[in-house]
Amino acid sequence: IVLTGGDDRLWKTWGFPDGNVLMTGEGHTDWLSGCCFRPSGTQLVTSSGDTTVRLWDLSRRGCILTLRGHSRAVRGCSWHSCGDFVASASMDGTSKIWDVNSERCRYTLRGHKESVNSIEFLPFSSTVLTSSADKTLSLWDVRTVSRL
Repeated sequence: IVLTGGDDRLWKTWGFPDGNVLMTGEGHTDWLSGCCFRPSGTQLVTSSGDTTVRLWDLSRRGCILTLRGHSRAVRGCSWHSCGDFVASASMDGTSKIWDVNSERCRYTLRGHKESVNSIEFLPFSSTVLTSSADKTLSLWDVRTVSRL
């Protein structure tokens, strides 16, 4: 299964290698910039130009949580390998670590001077890698909310 998101405000799962659409999700009000499966494979997260991050339950075929807190478009998102945290990167110059169990922002990472364009958790760690339009990469320890 392949997961995509696009300017049409939709995410889609596709059968591979056949290329048939298996499922489509709608709810964002602007373009999708990122989407990825939860490590368990039962849910996914999307990020959008509408400033939100959304969690979707595949069995319910719908959005189960909308995370708000960025002031500009969200450029990327990723799951932590444990499946309890989502990271988001925004054009507002911040990144956020969201606790999906408590449904709130746990940490806001500040330090880039321009848009944060991507974010990834390093596997099985508390370290996040961000890239920015300010032409820098940063490694962050999300336990201490500090750059490494």
